[in-house]
Amino acid sequence: MLEINMEFRKGILFVRFIGELTKNTVDIVRREVGDTLKEYGIANVVFNISELEKIDDVGIDVMKENSKLAKAYHGRTLLCGLHDLQMKKQLKQKQIFRYMDETSDELTALSIIHV
Repeated sequence: MLEINMEFRKGILFVRFIGELTKNTVDIVRREVGDTLKEYGIANVVFNISELEKIDDVGIDVMKENSKLAKAYHGRTLLCGLHDLQMKKQLKQKQIFRYMDETSDELTALSIIHV
């Protein structure tokens, strides 16, 4: 089960994942997040995973896909709320940080992305 909370503020789409981002839930992300990025041409995205309980390789890949969409609009993607050491290791192994930078929280992300 995955819940997605999105908020567009100051030119940035904040995407908060709650639950599990896995092969069973990635279609929701593609539909909700990906379509929103395409429809509105949103360039800057912050993924907040502080309440993410589980992620698999397919879930990581869908975040990379959305990061590529933002980059196509000359934007930037940040990842915040990464507190789980096992999840951090998993994300590093899948080289997600080649697609986005990590920051501690949304407020810091807001100050990094100057819109």
